[in-house]
Amino acid sequence: MASVLVIEDDPVIRSYLIEALVSYGHVVRSAADGFGGLREVTQARFDAVVLDLGLPDIDGRDALRMIRGISHVPVLVATARDDEAEIIRLLNTGADDYLVKPFSGGQLEARLAAVLRRTRPQEYAGGPAPAAGGALPLRVGDLLIDEQARSASLGGRELDLTRREFDLLTYLARRTGAVVSKQELLSEVWREPYVDDQTVHVHLSALRRKLGERAARPRYLHTVRGVGFKLVAPH
Repeated sequence: MASVLVIEDDPVIRSYLIEALVSYGHVVRSAADGFGGLREVTQARFDAVVLDLGLPDIDGRDALRMIRGISHVPVLVATARDDEAEIIRLLNTGADDYLVKPFSGGQLEARLAAVLRRTRPQEYAGGPAPAAGGALPLRVGDLLIDEQARSASLGGRELDLTRREFDLLTYLARRTGAVVSKQELLSEVWREPYVDDQTVHVHLSALRRKLGERAARPRYLHTVRGVGFKLVAPH
């Protein structure tokens, strides 16, 4: 069971989403516009947000940015916009996943469950509890990753990473020096093989910028042409 906020202006669709989520055992609150949804996020704790893009007061992408500015809650975007460039922009803005309308209650529940497994695996995937005292941080050169606190720093400077960027960086750091294929990242970080593989490149590009490097002159994050990617400590 999860606590879910639905931000959707159409009353018919909103009722459908609420009924579908409740039927799967979730606790649901709703808002009919973007600012109402933002108030809910600031006043209560949610496990996930289902966000419509066509809101009456602000554009859904702006609402997504505002949510990301105040919370790390997973956001599942429900949109009628199905062009690839728009979807990539949404994922890069901070969406954890998306559904193109129309969709069934079963599709919504499956995507929600996948997001919760990725973002809260101890609770939603039956994973083992953390060891007493917590795991030791990962260190690669001057890069320090604290999985317990979900924070990362480079040379003592905290990195402002999205949820997916943190997951991607952590996965590569656990395999320091090993080349990881794009297919492996899709399978193990996104855990959804049907995600467009361009998504990986978008997130890697964003991660490179936040590490202060470029693909042409990498320090930590290297591309092995035709094979995959690897994270290494600079020489």
